[in-house]
Amino acid sequence: MTTKNTLTGFVEEHAMSDFTFNTLQRTYHNYGYTLDPNAQSDKHVVGDIVRWYNQGGATINDKVRTEAKRKRKKMGDPSSLDGGYLGPWAGYEDEEAAQPETGPTESELAAIQEATAAVEKATSLPVTVPAAPTGEEAETESGKEKTIFHGKQEFDYLGRTYMHVPTDIDGVNLHGEAGTQENYIPKRLVHTWTGHTKGVNAIRFFPKSAHLLLSCSMDTKVKIWDVYHDRRCLRTYMGHTKAVKAIDFSNDGRRFLTASYDKWIKMWDTETGQCIRSFTTRRIPHCVKFHPSQDKQHIFLTGCADKKVYQFNTNTGSIVQEYDQHLGAVNTITFVDDNRRFVTTSDDKTIRAWEYDIPVVIKYIAEPSMHSMPAVTLDPSQKWLACQSLDNQILIYSTRDRFKLQRNKVFRGHLVAGYACKPGFSADGRFLMSGDSEGRVWFWDWKTSKVLKKLKCHDNVVLGCEWHPHETSKVATCSWDGTIK
Repeated sequence: MTTKNTLTGFVEEHAMSDFTFNTLQRTYHNYGYTLDPNAQSDKHVVGDIVRWYNQGGATINDKVRTEAKRKRKKMGDPSSLDGGYLGPWAGYEDEEAAQPETGPTESELAAIQEATAAVEKATSLPVTVPAAPTGEEAETESGKEKTIFHGKQEFDYLGRTYMHVPTDIDGVNLHGEAGTQENYIPKRLVHTWTGHTKGVNAIRFFPKSAHLLLSCSMDTKVKIWDVYHDRRCLRTYMGHTKAVKAIDFSNDGRRFLTASYDKWIKMWDTETGQCIRSFTTRRIPHCVKFHPSQDKQHIFLTGCADKKVYQFNTNTGSIVQEYDQHLGAVNTITFVDDNRRFVTTSDDKTIRAWEYDIPVVIKYIAEPSMHSMPAVTLDPSQKWLACQSLDNQILIYSTRDRFKLQRNKVFRGHLVAGYACKPGFSADGRFLMSGDSEGRVWFWDWKTSKVLKKLKCHDNVVLGCEWHPHETSKVATCSWDGTIK
């Protein structure tokens, strides 16, 4: 038995370069396995052996193949004379055969053009120029969308864009599951993002990895920011003519929706900045929400100022369902109960629950003492709804069949009257937070409903606060002072 040379055991020196150590450490944080540094061969693995085998023992510096290699068609016999030899021009097995081009020939096209010119010359009708749209028509006319990339280069040396989840962040596994580690209340300011010229209405972390941050502002622009590395603005999306009220990512983060006071809802490509499609109801949209189910990512819902909730199909651009029961503008849409139902709040001071795709209210909550609830957040366990009430308190409702108010869980102390300050949960569900009208962020204990901390974060009302899902104590906030922290 080896003699102890320290209080806790035997320690011996081991020479290892910084590059090797960082490679082994980051491989373990991201993939769950790594090579044993004390072993003499490459076969000794620490951690998830099954994943190590499936990925061929790749480290964080190796490129992991995510798709099966495509199979090519057979080249054929070069000695055959019946045209069966394809050679190196043989395609892949999963390719469809190219269809022969069909349409009129060049002579037929020339004849059509001559006939069209003769008809136009014979009729010689005056050309009428349509009048420019005015009033509401001008407001609903789609703007010209454009985007600006602010980085040094869009692609790195491996051809990856900023959509690639970074693997060189020490101590943080951005591929991990949210809520697996204990969270703590933040203590100090880490960074301030400046770039918006007016107040910021909402922020959203990139789904799952949270290595990017999306923001919308009253300066009509939407920006995406780098959370790590340089922490710079990566891209600006421009196309709205009035303040942008709400944003929402799709499940994979490749697309997002923006809702603006110009009465347009636009769907953007996160990576390229291209506006994929524009939608309008000719009413101001107050909220917008993708359907959370993976097989319904072509569906989104929007609550508008005309007291209705509209359901759009992004493939066709058409409205496929209307939910019309509210008596005031619809402020929030939240999916609950495994995405089979959704809950809406409105300026009519009521909460209504709906079955998805069925325009009938299944639960109606209205009391004389209720106030309007312009901001709602679902907790990580998806069992509770945190509703920001305009009487300066946060009320908790269950998301089960009864949608019952939890009277023993009321969070007070902050001042939010008149503002839609969105509450936020820590990833482990232990803390509830919210901004207020004086630029502070409040933190409560979820179990006891007691105030734990108040942080002075901004110079104006704090409308949004988001807890990073993979870090223990990192929170992003946005304010009408035009900054994000």
